[in-house]
Amino acid sequence: MNKNANKTPEQQQYEQLEQKHELKRPVLKNCIRAFWVGGLICIIGQAITYFYIYFFNFTEQTAGNPTVATMIFISMLLTGFGVYDRLGQFGGAGSAVPVTGFGNAVISAAIEHRTEGFVLGVGGNMFKLAGSVILFGVFSAFVVALIKTLLIMWGVI
Repeated sequence: MNKNANKTPEQQQYEQLEQKHELKRPVLKNCIRAFWVGGLICIIGQAITYFYIYFFNFTEQTAGNPTVATMIFISMLLTGFGVYDRLGQFGGAGSAVPVTGFGNAVISAAIEHRTEGFVLGVGGNMFKLAGSVILFGVFSAFVVALIKTLLIMWGVI
């Protein structure tokens, strides 16, 4: 069934006018920007990992947690100074998908609601956006661990 069949002629005319004036999104350009920004964030994360390995005698496995904490701290610091928001405007998903996007989401909500007080404003709203990320991250880690445990018990792995 045609979706324009139930619309009045004025609605159809308005839709045509809207399509005529709608800005075309530069999808390829946005993808390239996201690729470079995400890649740059990963290069910085790898450099921090090597820093922990070289200067603090961590192994590749043990350097992961401090690297993640450092990347989140840096993104929160840059968000506080307004730099990460500009990076997000430029790089889009390239800045939102890495762990630094999580830090940005947490601190942005805290900054936005700081006028409401520390408990009800910052504490109550800090994890509104990031809370779902934490919830589904913990749940998916539980499911993966459960599957791995069952596979080990059955002798598959």
